[in-house]
Amino acid sequence: MSSGSEARYSERIRRLVDVPVTRLTVARVQHGYQHLTATLADGRDVFAKAAPGEHGHAAAFAAEANGLRWLAEAGALPVPQVLGVAEDLLVIELLPPGRPTPDAAQALGAGLARLHAAGAPAFGAPWPGYIASLPLDNTPGHDWGGWYAEQRLVPYLKKASALGALSAADVSLVEAVVARTGELAGPPEPPSRIHGDLWSGNVLWSGGRGWLIDPAAHGGHRETDLAMLALFGAPHLDRILRGYTETAPLADGWRDRIPLHQLHPLLVHACLFGASYAAQVRATARAALAA
Repeated sequence: MSSGSEARYSERIRRLVDVPVTRLTVARVQHGYQHLTATLADGRDVFAKAAPGEHGHAAAFAAEANGLRWLAEAGALPVPQVLGVAEDLLVIELLPPGRPTPDAAQALGAGLARLHAAGAPAFGAPWPGYIASLPLDNTPGHDWGGWYAEQRLVPYLKKASALGALSAADVSLVEAVVARTGELAGPPEPPSRIHGDLWSGNVLWSGGRGWLIDPAAHGGHRETDLAMLALFGAPHLDRILRGYTETAPLADGWRDRIPLHQLHPLLVHACLFGASYAAQVRATARAALAA
């Protein structure tokens, strides 16, 4: 990064949090957002997500800030504090890195159960959602099966198909899941307060605890967060599940429904990364139908 870019980002952070920046480091670029770490003049370390260009990503940053605050309100799991949010910038506290341990994983599971129990008024949220760089329809609903089919599966199935990431046969297979989501959804449950994008990379281990970051938070089905943790292999997943089920038992057959809940994030990945996810979408759709 050039010195001019560093100065520009430092000034944007200063204006937002009203504290000068003494050090700025570029972390990476992900989903079109510039990730930065900085030290403020008052000694605090912060993480910033910045949008390049003049128009910003106001809806995406607002969704993340709203989600972090909403999850924090439950008091069930640690969540980084939102220090400032604007159209072109989100600033949160920076946590020192740690490592997952079995005990921390079990505590995460128990906390996740308490977070879900905090509930939500409906499936969805009162703010427009985002997952990675894609809009997420959070229009409230009260029947999870229909809501999940129409607001989590159908939009990303259409987009993945239009991008050429899925074949006609793939689309037909997922459409079969959409048609049967009501019967595949399991026993009715009230809306849970969920992270919504809880793959292992969105759990930050720090200070002997698992912190929740980068949410796509909304009122959803509690099995969704657990299915996401399993999708890409969370560390000590068995201990996470033990902590969860000892705190709040899951409905019979929940393991059989994991593929149904994993289909949405896999469709999102197909939209973002293309046909390399087609085989996994197919296998997961078949597993959901078989259950």
